[in-house]
Amino acid sequence: MQELTHYIGGAHVKGTSGRFADVYNPATGDVQARVPLANAAEMDKAVQIAAKAQPAWAAVNPQRRARVMMAFVGLLNRDMDKLAEALSREHGKTIPDAKGDVVRGLEVVEYCIGAPQLLKGEFTDSAGPGIDMYSMKQALGVTAGITPFNFPAMIPMWMFAPAIACGNAFILKPSERDPSVPLMLAELMEEAGLPKGILQVVNGDKEAVDAILDHDVIQSIGFVGSTPIAEYIYGRGCANGKRVQCFGGAKNHMIIMPDADMDQAADALIGAGYGAAGERCMAISVAVPVGEETADRLIEKLVPRIEKLKVGPYTSGNDVDYGPVVTAAAKANILKLIESGVEQGADLVVDGRDFKLQGYEDGFFVGPHLFDRVTKDMDIYTKEIFGPVLSVVRAQSYEEALGLAMDHEYGNGTAIFTRDGDAARDFANRINIGMVGVNVPIPVPLAYHTFGGWKKSMFGDLNQHGPDAFKFYTRTKTITSRWPSGIKDGSAFSIPLME
Repeated sequence: MQELTHYIGGAHVKGTSGRFADVYNPATGDVQARVPLANAAEMDKAVQIAAKAQPAWAAVNPQRRARVMMAFVGLLNRDMDKLAEALSREHGKTIPDAKGDVVRGLEVVEYCIGAPQLLKGEFTDSAGPGIDMYSMKQALGVTAGITPFNFPAMIPMWMFAPAIACGNAFILKPSERDPSVPLMLAELMEEAGLPKGILQVVNGDKEAVDAILDHDVIQSIGFVGSTPIAEYIYGRGCANGKRVQCFGGAKNHMIIMPDADMDQAADALIGAGYGAAGERCMAISVAVPVGEETADRLIEKLVPRIEKLKVGPYTSGNDVDYGPVVTAAAKANILKLIESGVEQGADLVVDGRDFKLQGYEDGFFVGPHLFDRVTKDMDIYTKEIFGPVLSVVRAQSYEEALGLAMDHEYGNGTAIFTRDGDAARDFANRINIGMVGVNVPIPVPLAYHTFGGWKKSMFGDLNQHGPDAFKFYTRTKTITSRWPSGIKDGSAFSIPLME
């Protein structure tokens, strides 16, 4: 069995805590590796190495830091197949989906190549008599990120690429469920020219997370995961004086208006609801058709599409729509919520509870499910399922549909499908949700815009990637400068007037 490592100081380092977690092959249920779980001492070692290396990296000019990012992009493209295979082996998602995971991270790295432009300050000539004012953006120092299992390539790159481009060192604590790809990314960053010690990968569980939260050298923390943990990390990190951004759970609604192209809407729901086995924070898990006729037409379109979905291991190639969920515990939680939906009176139109895959009976596969006539008091509506389960909540009017999305505690993403520009414009303007799609089911912004939800889906002031990332990973310093002409007697103790 493979024993994984940490990546500290430019080398693979064995764990010393004596604690390990199993890494599964979700398709077979077999343990394929063990990953060490760091203690506070191991985390401190990584932080001290990062702190020692960071000042020299911050002194490298932004253009040369951007060249490292440029080289890293080339290496990601070179090793795309290798990264995707490792990702699929530990996470379970299909190879095309795994490549998409890498590419969406790569796009943020490409954006970071613009660091010289993004890090420029401002200058005002002659703000007062002989006085100039200018600002500069400076690195924070040592930063850290705690990333989830569902995007083990994309989200680490969303964090460490802008942090490092800004001149910081970065400590990455990836999910212990699929840690191999983050270790591979650290190797590639150093191959691209990053100095040793600037990107460290320290595997662990809550003990490692708490060590990050409490370490006085770490200046900022990024997190993506469930809302309860996001609230914990945000509260403890802020209490310790750190800059923190935390992204939590989601319950994304898609509104289907009576005038929508129903084939287009149904196809969109298949990809957005069941892709990656529903293990996406931007998955559409709630469809809200407006009107009974709209709902009936939607169900009629959805059922045959869902029944044709192919579920299997990533090794089956492109002949699979989605794979297993990540662990046996995840599967058990999904099935428990499905049972609650049945018990609470929802109509289970497509029932995947008895799904079995020959030869992979011990894998963590969950068949596709479709619920109709779900109400907002049911657990399958209020809770994030994170599985291949789509709930249809029938609304009798546009206002009722809008209210469902607006009243939910989560506010990550939403979408509307319609041919009516006025309805789409009204929806986009009024909805209290961070990312909105118009005839786009998963409205994940591109790298040069920012990603972030509202309400209990996000804690903090700045979003991920785009311009917000360069604000999050830097501090602004403003300098007021006067160079007097000649030497004059006397001293001034008052604030200089800018006139």
